[in-house]
This record gives sequence, structure tokens and C-alpha cells, in this order.
Amino acid sequence: MDINGVAAVVTGAASGLGEATARELARRGAKVAIFDRDSARGEKVASEIGGIFCEVDVTSDEKVKAAFDKTRAAHGQERILLNCAGVANAAKTVGRDKETKAAKFYPMQQFELAIQINLIGTFRCIANSAFGMVDLPPMADGEKGVIINTASVAAQDGQIGQAAYSASKGGVLAMALPIARDLMNEGVRVNTILPGVFKTPMVGMMPQNVQDALGAQVPFPKRLGQPEEYARLACFLIENVYMNAEAIRLDGGIRMAPR
Repeated sequence: MDINGVAAVVTGAASGLGEATARELARRGAKVAIFDRDSARGEKVASEIGGIFCEVDVTSDEKVKAAFDKTRAAHGQERILLNCAGVANAAKTVGRDKETKAAKFYPMQQFELAIQINLIGTFRCIANSAFGMVDLPPMADGEKGVIINTASVAAQDGQIGQAAYSASKGGVLAMALPIARDLMNEGVRVNTILPGVFKTPMVGMMPQNVQDALGAQVPFPKRLGQPEEYARLACFLIENVYMNAEAIRLDGGIRMAPR
């Protein structure tokens, strides 16, 4: 797919991997819509790249639909959807109080939140976008659109405390193939990126020595991933029409240890 001139939606695009991808798509000529909950940051990014901002909570049917309606009114039906919206949390299945050593029950709301945002929220955006894509006129090879989802290496080697996060990202990974098969006769491709340890705002708030230690665990290159590297891979998956139903780890070769 030629990115130049097509409409694109990037969720979670006010910062991190989503922001980098939105900027790269705009640099390549796409008409980009920023979907995010952070209106101040989202408006700023949208204005800098000549895009449009839509305030979105991916757990809400109404807000997601309204956002797609808004961007389509401005840019037309999108041919690119890139799902980066997500949340990370951590808790052991059974924890211990640091002082009393008493067992602590798992905070179920954390598990539900991860599933609602990372997994169901991703599918909600897919369903809305694909519904519009399938009636677009076909391009080269009969292609109508492409969807890229963001899982995580935690989908395959989750660490201690990542039961909820790994389950949600594992679901994102697992659903890509059946969705690609659902859409194969409609000309819509679906691919998944599994990023490793990247220098996102959440990681950037950690002390520098902690960031350095995380980077040192990567086989090569021994550093944190850069959001721009994710963005370039996303664009490759968009442009290469033969990439379909694929999952790619972008992690410098790391395999996560238990902790």
C-alpha cells in the first residue's frame, strides 16, 4: 500500500509508540487521526503533524464510534488502522504484605482493566475500522485496508506479576490470525507487532540506572528500543502487501527472565 494520501487512524497516539508512528505516517503523506484520552497532548501532536485529534476511550462503544465518525468526516474512510492504545499493570496472583507477610488477594479490577483496554479495546477499534474498510474500492492486489495491532513480548514470555498484562497481549496476538481469515475475502490485512523494552514515557520516568540495566539485558543492540524503530516496522507492514497474519517480535533478541 502506498501510504501517501491515504487516511490513517492511530490509537494511543498522543505519546510513545503511537505518537512516533503517527509522525512517521504523516511524514510519508498520510492523513492521520490521533485517537487518545490525553486531549492536551493529543491536540498538540495532531497540530504538529497536520492531523486531527479525537478524544477516545477505547472501552466505550459510543466514544469509539464517534471518533471514527469525526475522522471520516475530515479525512474520508481510513485504509490504515494502527492500535497502540494500552495499559500496563502488575500484581502477583497471590502477593504478600511486606510487613506482616500475610497473603493478599489479587486485585481483580486490575485484570479486568487490562483486558478491557488492551484486548477488548483493540478489537472494538478493529471492528469499527474494518466495517468501513470492506466497502472501499480495491487498490493493487485487491487490497482495501491494513490493520496493525500492538501486542508485547510479554504475550510469549511474561514476567512475574504480568498475568493480566500477558493475558491481554496474548489475546491480541492470538486473535490476529482468525481476524485476518475473517477479512481475507474483503481485501483487509492484519498483522501484529510484539515490542520488547522500549523507551516510552513510562520507561522514561524510571531512574537512568534502571533504564540502563534494562537496556543491558538486550542481546544486541544493548539498549532500549526507540519508538521510531517501531514506527518504521509498522510502515513496512503497511507497504508490503504480502505481509498478512504475521506476528513480529521487535526486541533486539531479548527473552524476558522471570523478573
